[in-house]
Amino acid sequence: MVVNLKTIGLLACLVCVTACSSSDWRTANREPAGIAPNPMLTKEAVIEVYAADAFSWRGWFAVHTWIAFKPRDAAEYEVYEVVGWRVDSGNPAVRHYQTPTPDRYWYGARPEKVLSITGAKAQRLIPEVIAAINRYPWANEYSVFPGPNSNTFPAWIGLQVPELELKMPFNAIGAGYADES
Repeated sequence: MVVNLKTIGLLACLVCVTACSSSDWRTANREPAGIAPNPMLTKEAVIEVYAADAFSWRGWFAVHTWIAFKPRDAAEYEVYEVVGWRVDSGNPAVRHYQTPTPDRYWYGARPEKVLSITGAKAQRLIPEVIAAINRYPWANEYSVFPGPNSNTFPAWIGLQVPELELKMPFNAIGAGYADES
C-alpha cells in the first residue's frame, strides 16, 4: 500500500482542526474551577495569577494568563486581563471586572495557578500591583506575536513588582515582550 504524503498532511490538519477544545466560544465552559480561595471563607488578602490554554488551536502552543487579587475582608476579587478582541472592537485591551470566582475556565480550558500569595505580604503588595496596572504601557494595544498580549500584561506587572517573584509559564508566548521594552 502506497501512502500519499499529501493525504497524510490533509488528515493531520483535519485531526488538528477538529480536536480543538471548543469550536464555539459562546458555548465554551466558563464555570469556576474551584481553585481560588473563597472570599466568603478566606478573609485574608490574596494575589493570584492564573494560566489556561489559549482558545481553540492556539491552546496547543500557548496559554492565556490573568491576575486577580482581593484585599483583606473583600467579598470579591478584582480581575485584570488583556483580551485582543476588545481592541478589535475599539475598547482598551485591559479588561477589569469583579467576581467572587477569579478562577473561571478560559473558554473551555481549565486554569492553573501560576502564583498565589496570601496574608500580610499580599495586602502589602496589592497597592503596588494596582499602581503597576495603572502604568501598563500597552493598555490599548494587542498583538498575538511577539506582543503585547495577554501574557505580556502579568509579566510586566511581575517586573514592576519584583517581590511577587512571578515566574511565567514557558508557553506564555508574549511574556518576553515585557522584558524587551
